[in-house]
Amino acid sequence: MFSGLGRFVVRRPWWIILAWVVVAGAVISLAPKLTSSSDEASFLPDHYESIRAADVQEKDFPKQRNIGAIIVFERSDGEKLTAADSADVGRISKDLQAKRIPDVQAVVPGEVSPNKLVQTSVVAMPKITNPEDTSQQDAVERLRSDLGPELKGTDLSAGITGSAAQALDESDASERAGLLVGVGTIVIIIALLLVIFRSPIIALLPVVLIGLISPMATGLIASANKAFDMKADSSIQELLTVVLFGVGTDYILFLLFRYREALRAGEDPKNGMVHAVERVGEAITSAAGAVIVAFAALTLSSLGMLRSMGPALAIAVFVTLLAGLTLVPAVVSLLGTRVFWPSKSWQREPHGTGFARLGTSIARRPAVWAIVSAVFMGALTLGALGYKANFDLAGSSLPKDKESMVAMANLERGFPAGTTDPTSVYLSSSDDGPVTERQAAAFRERLADVRGVGEVAAPRLSPDRTTASYSVVLSDPPASDRALSTVKDRLRPAAHEAAPDGSRALVGGMTAVYVDINKAVDRDYSVVFPVAAIAIMVILGLLLRSLVAPWYLMLSVALGFGATLGATSLIFQQLGNQPGLMFMLPVIMYLFVVALGTDYNILMVSRLREEAREGRAPHDAAGTAVRHSGPTIGSAGVILAGTFATLMLAGNSTLSQMGFSLSFGIVIAAFIMATVFTPALTALIGHAAWWPGHGDEKRNGGGTPPPPDVDDKRAGDATRTR
Repeated sequence: MFSGLGRFVVRRPWWIILAWVVVAGAVISLAPKLTSSSDEASFLPDHYESIRAADVQEKDFPKQRNIGAIIVFERSDGEKLTAADSADVGRISKDLQAKRIPDVQAVVPGEVSPNKLVQTSVVAMPKITNPEDTSQQDAVERLRSDLGPELKGTDLSAGITGSAAQALDESDASERAGLLVGVGTIVIIIALLLVIFRSPIIALLPVVLIGLISPMATGLIASANKAFDMKADSSIQELLTVVLFGVGTDYILFLLFRYREALRAGEDPKNGMVHAVERVGEAITSAAGAVIVAFAALTLSSLGMLRSMGPALAIAVFVTLLAGLTLVPAVVSLLGTRVFWPSKSWQREPHGTGFARLGTSIARRPAVWAIVSAVFMGALTLGALGYKANFDLAGSSLPKDKESMVAMANLERGFPAGTTDPTSVYLSSSDDGPVTERQAAAFRERLADVRGVGEVAAPRLSPDRTTASYSVVLSDPPASDRALSTVKDRLRPAAHEAAPDGSRALVGGMTAVYVDINKAVDRDYSVVFPVAAIAIMVILGLLLRSLVAPWYLMLSVALGFGATLGATSLIFQQLGNQPGLMFMLPVIMYLFVVALGTDYNILMVSRLREEAREGRAPHDAAGTAVRHSGPTIGSAGVILAGTFATLMLAGNSTLSQMGFSLSFGIVIAAFIMATVFTPALTALIGHAAWWPGHGDEKRNGGGTPPPPDVDDKRAGDATRTR
């Protein structure tokens, strides 16, 4: 199959290139814009309590003002506020409201804090229902520009925080992050390819080709999201950049290493490319299949952000695979050996490389290498025991000098930390009878007695008096562990228990959303992880015709995942003193490290099988496979890790955590898991690794096994990865 594909592409390269240009142009011109959302609540299913509470608010309090932003006032000299200062706050609030800024329903001055250091004005805004709507961010931008002149002539300083203000600052930071990630990714790929191949043509090849398919993949994803009414997470664009360039460069490397090996074995450029596609096609197709099914497993998630992320990344990998099997061979077949210019390394195979020495050592002492690599990954895995989830995606992803973060810190000097995002509690009659004032007052007293609750505002009754609404300010920041514990372990149980007969209580608000997301993520761990693992094992079993190899290959990947989570927890939580890791990081890490790590395992184990079929004993096959596939996997791993590492340039802790964990996981997968643990363990298991398919049996009559250090130019098989 892949031999036929290779011949077709090599014979008609211009037609292949033209087809790609035409299809890419059509997709890019017709596709809608890819939009994203950072509203965590919009990703939860309807049956969670926080979403049901939001439905009650929409039904019974449709005109209830939503706190979109908070203006935080304090004296410029840091002293206590005076009566004159409070009068200035009232005047400024009135003037800002009089400007009739779109989406600003009211600017209402609040009370002075008990310690007289802070006073606020609440900016009421309508509830956002469309994630593409940026009108509230525009309103905050206008408020900030108008606030400065209003403060002149007073002793006050002020800043704006709250959800809309954080969204504005996050959008601004994300734009710069996307630019940094994109530029950093391209620079790293070019620099590393120049070092590896010493060819400017190869260095620019991935940038040009993937630059063509990147907007095409983005267009297909946007079309799929629109067709199936899916929402994209706000970090999807940065992830798409590194996935397309990282994975795409990997597949180009796999092909070029095989192509160069075919040339060294004496093939002419055209036949060399046909052989390269034939021998590498199965490996990269299986590897891409493993990545695609792992990403597709995210459709089983109960969280919309993960459910939409899975198909998006799967589409990106599928497009990259098609390009790797058709577009890349077509372009390289036109260039021929000029693709390596000015380097002459394609003409001869170097000897005495580090991977050759490593392969020899693994062949001699596979047990030692298997134990050492397993202990190393196992020790790092212990760090995962300290993992904590962090749900404050907006707050934790913003630099501390952003206005919304500075104003938030000032607010907490005088008010409970939950002031910016109160928790909403609704007491509704289940028999359409009215909620009496006595019941409403008693329910408020019970809520106020809950440990972790700062204050409870007087209840507001719906027009038909069947629902009472309570604004509950928590003592801790809305996204903190303590706030989540208050809602989950004390406030919700107390509200449900205190609800009078014939009524029900629902606890909503952003902290409640975080609690429900935590529950959803725990559920996803028990569903997505096993399904992805089983799907990858099926692919491995079909590729290798073995029931044994998939088990220890997945064991190696599991160790790599544990080591990555452990190292990330140690770096960011223990050494970095961060409150936790992004709550969905383990899911993303699992899929990337497991799926992409399986890429390298597939490449290595395919070479192990190839060497065994040439008649080599298990130990010699392992040594030779490391010698020839090690440089391919190592180079691909360095480039992919480098592209993921560019996420750390974004300047926020969320993407920094993602960048570090994924790049570290790829390094572990490439240099420990696939290059050491897998070949060493395969050598120890021997022929049993291929049971019951006997995939290591000699083909075409076999022959006497050659010594591991002899380079035999195999007739009919001229493809060896360096």
